Amino acid sequence: MANTESLKRFFSYVDQNQDHYVARLREAVAIPSVSADAAHRENVFQMGNWLIELFKQLNISYEAADVGTHELDGKTLKLPPILLGTYGNDPNKKTILVYGHYDVQPALIEDGWSSDPWKLTEDSTGRLVGRGSSDDKGPLIGWLNAVEAHQKAGIEFPVNLKMCFEGMEESGSEGLDDLILREASKYFKDVDAVCISDNYWLGITKPCLTYGLRGVSYFKVTVSGPGRDLHSGVFGGTVYEPMTDLIVLLGKLVTPDGKILIPGINDDVAELTDEEKESYKSIDFKLHELQSAIESQTNLFDNEIQTLQARWRYPSLSIHGIEGAFSASGAKTVLPCKVSGKFSIRSVPNMDPDKITVCVENFLKEEFAKLGSKNKLHVECLHGAKSWVSSPYHWNFVAAAEAVEKVFNCKPDLTREGGSIPVTLTFQDALNKNVLLLPMGRGDDGAHSTNEKLDRSNYIQGIKLLGAYLHEVAAAKST
Repeated sequence: MANTESLKRFFSYVDQNQDHYVARLREAVAIPSVSADAAHRENVFQMGNWLIELFKQLNISYEAADVGTHELDGKTLKLPPILLGTYGNDPNKKTILVYGHYDVQPALIEDGWSSDPWKLTEDSTGRLVGRGSSDDKGPLIGWLNAVEAHQKAGIEFPVNLKMCFEGMEESGSEGLDDLILREASKYFKDVDAVCISDNYWLGITKPCLTYGLRGVSYFKVTVSGPGRDLHSGVFGGTVYEPMTDLIVLLGKLVTPDGKILIPGINDDVAELTDEEKESYKSIDFKLHELQSAIESQTNLFDNEIQTLQARWRYPSLSIHGIEGAFSASGAKTVLPCKVSGKFSIRSVPNMDPDKITVCVENFLKEEFAKLGSKNKLHVECLHGAKSWVSSPYHWNFVAAAEAVEKVFNCKPDLTREGGSIPVTLTFQDALNKNVLLLPMGRGDDGAHSTNEKLDRSNYIQGIKLLGAYLHEVAAAKST
């Protein structure tokens, strides 16, 4: 059991300084650290340097690990550093590794944002709106705020803390797996457990602990034909059009009600057991929470259990966009010579990314051959990651559950999630340690979407939760 007096002092300090923490988040959101855009690579480095300065202020020793270069938009770019921070080295304390990422998704106000995505704004309900507020700058900075609060309140830090903060999570975490494997017996060797705060509550009212994630395989299918873009009035009806071929192919991947049409994809999905089916009944989740998050009533299923099963334990296929097509306002009668469709498959335990790729490639090639087109087809998997499942009964999870009760006065739900954080499986396999997902944000935060937000209450209570978790871990019996 954690020291109650220390936690009270910690909670009180956090409450008294919440405006300071919001101001710190505002600084971070103002840096457009978009890893997927070569034009913003300097900003990703800027964000890394911002964190390094905060490390220095908090007396956190660090290494900015150089992980090389990669190709993006036809350019060779330097990868942003992976920041390895260390706070404390007491052999009598547990060592906890925390992970986060300082890069974010792209954002343009013309996408439908109600305010500048790079200026954190707070509305009358306490919603802190800005790109990266919830994914993942708020949670990442939450760990550092917790360190600072202990320092300023004169409270002994309960554990040794290792930090692994990367700048390429939104672009496949290039260089991260190699670094983890390389440092498993070095920097990470004394780690007792891992905690990641890069996910969300299931709904909007109750905290949860997450012990499973779906994997992801992201594909790009390209159809090319004419040597240049053509005028549809001159050439329409005389050539095989790449866009037409692509639309037909994309339309054969999945039905409107979510059924994946690619043969073999569902072959390895585990059967639903009676025990697993029963576990869904106790989870606090209502359809109106989903409808609030999606701002519509376009849910596929009319009951909570089917919705959760579709979100967690079955694969799904989503079509994300078309590259090379005309998308600006107005009318342009162009016939694009080359177009690429992008889609992903979220996978579940027992599914193998390599097998998924084979199934996708074979299916698209067979369907393209049926078209009789003279265009050319190219299919590639841009990245593939396996699903992840941890033990929710490990002392790491038990400590986190105790922390939730201390902060929120309720027991957390134990959940899986539909999203993917590939590093969870890498940490689990490379370090042979339990990995916990401890979310700060709510299910309606809108990560990757317009008007991404983090509620002030979740941010402040989340800082308390991260600190309380470390106290509970320190007191936990590691057996």
